[in-house]
Amino acid sequence: MGGRFAHIGARQHPDLSPPPDDTRALRAVVLTLLAVDGVVSALLAAFFLSIRIGSVPFPISALISGLLNAALVWVALQWASSPRLAAMPLWTWLATVAALTFPGPGDDAVYAAQWQLLLLIAVGAVPPLLLLYRRNHPR
Repeated sequence: MGGRFAHIGARQHPDLSPPPDDTRALRAVVLTLLAVDGVVSALLAAFFLSIRIGSVPFPISALISGLLNAALVWVALQWASSPRLAAMPLWTWLATVAALTFPGPGDDAVYAAQWQLLLLIAVGAVPPLLLLYRRNHPR
C-alpha cells in the first residue's frame, strides 16, 4: 500500500520486550535519592523532637518520621529488585539517628531525654519494618 510507512520499522509491544539498560542507572539514582531522604528525615525528626505544647512534650516528629520512612521504603520497594535494597532509606535513617546520639564538640547532646530517643527509634522504624515484613511474608 504505497510507500508511506516504509521508513518506519516494526515495533514490539512494550510489555513483551525487556527493559532497556538505562533503567538500571535510573534505579540507582532514585534509590540514592531515597537514601538521602532517609538522612533528611532523621535530621528533621531530631530537630523537632523536643517540641512542647506548654510544658508537655509533644514529640509529633517521631510519628511524622515513621510515616515518612514507611513512604520512602514503599517507594523504594517499587524501584528495587530486592527488599534488602529497598530498606536503604531505613538504614540511612537509623545510621543518622545513631550518629546523632554521640555528643558534639562542646559535649552537647541532640536528644534531650533518653525516652525521646527510644520513642523516635520505635515509632520511626516500626512502620517501615512492618512494610518490609509484609512484603517478604505475603498472606
